[in-house]
Amino acid sequence: MAPTYSAGDWLVIRYLSGREHTLAIGGVYLIEDPIRPGIKLLKRLKETRMEHGNISYWVEGDNVRSSDSRQWGWIEKDRFIAKVLFRYRRAD
Repeated sequence: MAPTYSAGDWLVIRYLSGREHTLAIGGVYLIEDPIRPGIKLLKRLKETRMEHGNISYWVEGDNVRSSDSRQWGWIEKDRFIAKVLFRYRRAD
């Protein structure tokens, strides 16, 4: 998620487990990579769509070279693990 987040930044997150959560456009989330299960990535939620009664999500990294929905396409809600609440910047 460079340039928004840098190596060494500490993130405070809220896990999205156990109950229904509303995902907010513009929010940054920890998601599971749909191509590489077990790999976790930070992505910004850009868009949602309803198709055939199911909601799909479009996520992108802030870096144009990131691996995200531009390569994967739409993802399902079960890929979302946690929401980033805020960050502590690394001291230089």
